[in-house]
Amino acid sequence: MQAVEHYLQQIQARQHLNAFVNVYADEAIARAKQLDEKRKRGGAIAKLHGVVIGIKDVIAYKDHPLSASSKILKGFSSIYSASAVKKLLDEEAIIIGHLNCDEFAMGSTNENSAYGKVLNAMDETRIPGGSSGGSAVAVQAGLCMISLGSDTGGSVRQPADLCGIVGLKPTYGRVSRYGLIAYASSFDQIGVFGNNVPDVALALEVLAGDDEFDSTVSHQPVQPYSGLLDYSKKYRIAYFDEALDHPSLDPEISASIKGQLERLKNLGHDVKPVGFDLLDHIVPAYYVLTTAEASSNLSRYDGVKYGYRVPVKGIELTELYKETRSTGFGKEVKRRKCSEPSC
Repeated sequence: MQAVEHYLQQIQARQHLNAFVNVYADEAIARAKQLDEKRKRGGAIAKLHGVVIGIKDVIAYKDHPLSASSKILKGFSSIYSASAVKKLLDEEAIIIGHLNCDEFAMGSTNENSAYGKVLNAMDETRIPGGSSGGSAVAVQAGLCMISLGSDTGGSVRQPADLCGIVGLKPTYGRVSRYGLIAYASSFDQIGVFGNNVPDVALALEVLAGDDEFDSTVSHQPVQPYSGLLDYSKKYRIAYFDEALDHPSLDPEISASIKGQLERLKNLGHDVKPVGFDLLDHIVPAYYVLTTAEASSNLSRYDGVKYGYRVPVKGIELTELYKETRSTGFGKEVKRRKCSEPSC
């Protein structure tokens, strides 16, 4: 329980970072007490016993608020838990709260949130990256042990980099997407943030595997990732020359990455460039595919059955859709979604 109390104190002390949108303090303390009692009785200890975890506000947790950091889901509570959340709880983790993000995971700065922007704890004048900025900052600032984010086009990898922590986007299908609010379904993946590789490896070990609720999940056996870490092993490491020498990449970043590659080579790893002449096509292809999928996925938010509805009476259904979406969605979501007039 002391660990939970510590993190709750840190969350309170650093609430100006705006990493959390909801904190489940009483619930986390109660669960910690239960786990403490179990341990005192000599009960078996699960893999994530007492690990304090924050989850991005696009991951469902039964009977808890879920908004994707959007006004359009104001007042909505999830009626079920994501498979990833169930697996965490089954391994005796403690979920301390939901974390801020770019609205519907669309953004790279965590400034596109109905709750306001998240601040980078290392330098509050700089962005933490996005869309999983709250998840990254929560680990970076010591507000939880590990956190879950989601990655569609870099939304775990980029904020992990900008916050100086470890971020993992698993292979598509390695972790079930059931209970993850969709941005672009053929790209989305739940990922993990941590302070070190062993923590992230153990989390992946718990999260990965079959799920009858996700037809796209991988059926490959789950390896004991945390037991596969061998720092004496020499690896084959590939990189794109075209990326590191691209004119859009900051020279300082390019030099830093090249320096790290050289250090890896000096440690005995096999480090070689790999040619890839389609680099300039990646972003255009990404936006064509993801915006098409987003337009389909976000059409369900219409103000009829749940979430925000425009407070205007006596209007037609089509007009209700249009007004609700126009005022419920933020500008970045509308920019990516709205190829249709009812937005």
